[in-house]
Amino acid sequence: MTMPLLTLRGVERRYPAGDTEVTVLKGVDLDIEAGSMVAIVGPSGSGKSTLMNILGCLDRPSAGTYQVAGEATGELDSDALARLRREHFGFIFQSYNLIAHLPASANVEVPAIYSGRAPAHRHARAMELLTRLGLGERLQHRPGQLSGGQQQRVSIARALMNGGQIILADEPTGALDSHSGKEVMAILHELHQAGHTVILVTHDMQVAAHAQRIIEISDGCITADHANVPAGSAAEPARQAQTPRVEPSPSAGLRAWWGSFLEALRMAWISMVTHRLRTALTMLGLVIGISSVVTILALGAGARAAIIGQISQLGTATINIYPGINFGDTNPAHMRALKPMDVRLLQRQPFVDFVSPEVGTSSLLRYRDRKGTAQVDGVDANYLRIIGSAVHLSDGIWFRKDAVTHMAQVAIIGYHAAAELFPHVNPIGKIIMVGSMPATIIGVMAKPSGLLAGNSKTLSVWMPYTTVASHLVGHDWFDTITVRARKGMSSKEAVKRITQLLTRRHRSKDFHIQNLSSIVKTINKVTGAIELLLALIAAISLVVGGIGVMNIMLVSVTERTKEIGLRKALGAPPGAIRRQFLIEAAILGLSGGILGAALGIGAALLLPGLIGSSIVVSPVAVALSIVVAVAIGFVFGVYPAARAARLAPIDALRTE
Repeated sequence: MTMPLLTLRGVERRYPAGDTEVTVLKGVDLDIEAGSMVAIVGPSGSGKSTLMNILGCLDRPSAGTYQVAGEATGELDSDALARLRREHFGFIFQSYNLIAHLPASANVEVPAIYSGRAPAHRHARAMELLTRLGLGERLQHRPGQLSGGQQQRVSIARALMNGGQIILADEPTGALDSHSGKEVMAILHELHQAGHTVILVTHDMQVAAHAQRIIEISDGCITADHANVPAGSAAEPARQAQTPRVEPSPSAGLRAWWGSFLEALRMAWISMVTHRLRTALTMLGLVIGISSVVTILALGAGARAAIIGQISQLGTATINIYPGINFGDTNPAHMRALKPMDVRLLQRQPFVDFVSPEVGTSSLLRYRDRKGTAQVDGVDANYLRIIGSAVHLSDGIWFRKDAVTHMAQVAIIGYHAAAELFPHVNPIGKIIMVGSMPATIIGVMAKPSGLLAGNSKTLSVWMPYTTVASHLVGHDWFDTITVRARKGMSSKEAVKRITQLLTRRHRSKDFHIQNLSSIVKTINKVTGAIELLLALIAAISLVVGGIGVMNIMLVSVTERTKEIGLRKALGAPPGAIRRQFLIEAAILGLSGGILGAALGIGAALLLPGLIGSSIVVSPVAVALSIVVAVAIGFVFGVYPAARAARLAPIDALRTE
């Protein structure tokens, strides 16, 4: 004896109703043979639709067993039930349940996407089915452009896409006029003759009369089950046993995954384009957050690079030695720690290139009737070589070594001092009074910039340190000794050796040392911390944007609940639904990230002209920002995607 294709034993279906349960199906026993045409009839509320949902694996029985081709469905998970729907069933719904924004051919292809069919194969199969059903000229028409009968034909073609061994037709003519209804019933007869098992669910006995077998159901129980002579003939003509064309499943799941991935991309794009304003508002938080982060990082990196560049002009091999154990030391003995002997000792060291002691004071400058208070620095002849390219002469010469030896009364004045004392004449060769000491001007410094710009009103004068020490300050100790280490000697090692030398000579460490390399490291740390803090503050808007993505995805799930149910009915496993919404959320994040990065770069390029700052746009930072935006969209899309994946197909299909 041949095993029935579908077997139900003791099937019950109960639904919660407040504190009680309503039993819709009561102990249903039913066998349906392969190749038969069966009508399930009954009044509204009799349980016929519930029975059809269980037969199509859209719903699960509360009790009893159900087998499809000998396979028990009770213990199958959601993925396995989706496979059964994909491989065995084709659904024809009363309301057609076509996806409104897809053309007819794309609607027909949906089941094959989740079966992993190649695109070319899907297109050819859809064209063949629609042409066979008289819709060869309507392939690219959307459901709204088709009549009811044409939409139902598209639904039939979709049911046959993967083979449709079992056709479940729920009130297939209920929404059609009489002419279209007859055409649809004729098609169902043809499918039956081709070997498909056709199950009609209807309350219309005229439709049921087309079936070989009529099963009557009332109040959840089968009340009659009898053979029938199909309408229009005294007896159904004998038909040759045939097997319906069932599309073979691909051997690997990768194609199915890739097909559903591309479908998810397409659906995400359609959803975003369809709801442009909502999409723009959803991405706004991400755009603001990413643009803020990119702008802050670009400006911060630019400011850091500018500062470090200016410091580098002073030479990172420059080492400054100060009296006292630190800058707050007020011990008078410590303040006199640096002496000429220290300078001579350092000049003899093989790792030292140049040494320049410095002693400074404030003094009144006068030239005829013009005067001003200036900072006078006594330095060595090698001073310009030590400080690098940060400062240079605009006119004249720097004093030589013999000027230091003979305590020459020569001076180099700064740009602002020249402008103050000599507004209309060349100062070279002129004699000015530095306090009560006359000095001949031999050079003029260029206008300072960057870190050395200082106060624009500051007047500066440089003279041999021996001259300043003997004529202006009257002592032999120094305020600073500046050392430039030889090329190849690391600043860290030079500092270590200088510390050892001077500590040994002084018999105590009554000085402290600072070098530009350590300053650069400190600046890097400080600016990096500031950039991070500002970026974290800006990142708050990213979280707000992520919440916006979650909110809009939840709205999208609610709006598309029926579509989700349809896709599940057509064989989409929960993973495919989850993947579709995750990809949509990630695309929102990607779009927001790209727009935000572009806006941030634009702002970073515009701001320097407005605030006089420099920028450094890091491609890595921009790429990382976009990745973060995608990650935020993905993370905040997990819950809506999981919610969509958990929807039961029958509950989702009932949503209006």
